[in-house]
Amino acid sequence: MNNRKDQKDNYQAFLLLDEIAKNNEVTQRDLSKRLGVALGLINSYIKNLISKGHITIASIPKNRYKYFLTPKGLAEKTRLTYHHLQNFTNLYKVARKDFQTLFHKLAEEKVKKVAFCGVDEVAEIAYLSLQETALELIGVLDNDNTVKKFFGYDVLSIKDVLSVDYEFIIITSFQSGNALIRMLREAGVKNESICGIGRGGWLQRIGEGKPSKPRRMKK
Repeated sequence: MNNRKDQKDNYQAFLLLDEIAKNNEVTQRDLSKRLGVALGLINSYIKNLISKGHITIASIPKNRYKYFLTPKGLAEKTRLTYHHLQNFTNLYKVARKDFQTLFHKLAEEKVKKVAFCGVDEVAEIAYLSLQETALELIGVLDNDNTVKKFFGYDVLSIKDVLSVDYEFIIITSFQSGNALIRMLREAGVKNESICGIGRGGWLQRIGEGKPSKPRRMKK
């Protein structure tokens, strides 16, 4: 259990250091939205990085702060980047197989149109896997309004989900999957219309029971 928690904490530290390296004026609220992590947890992670000497803070006008990576923080980011790349190789192998299985299962259920929710490296794996089926990607959704395009598709806000002619929505992010599921539910998407891939090679249907009939747009 502790090992899994350590892995999660290391991954969150990597994401935070990466975001701060790209923009040192990013706010904790911005980080919360981008990473799909509660604001209180972001604050806790930031304090932990400061205590370890990985980042420093400088005040700027209007009660805002700038975050800077220290030399020690840069070294830690390099270490975590290498570790992340190793993990991504393993993730690619597992996720590729799981998405292939999920998409073929949906195709067997006569599903035609799916939407992706979540744009990160996992979404890219899902997109590659989708090309091997007859399923059509009808739309791409995300909670990050800075992401505009994904393989030529306009990335829509989750609040616009009901305007998309989907039959099922595929969660295509591991780092913020739970947050995306919650947002979809709040936007009016039914549990049984959400699909994802689980850990360890297991498929996971968010809703319970047998697959529902595909959702159809009202005419």
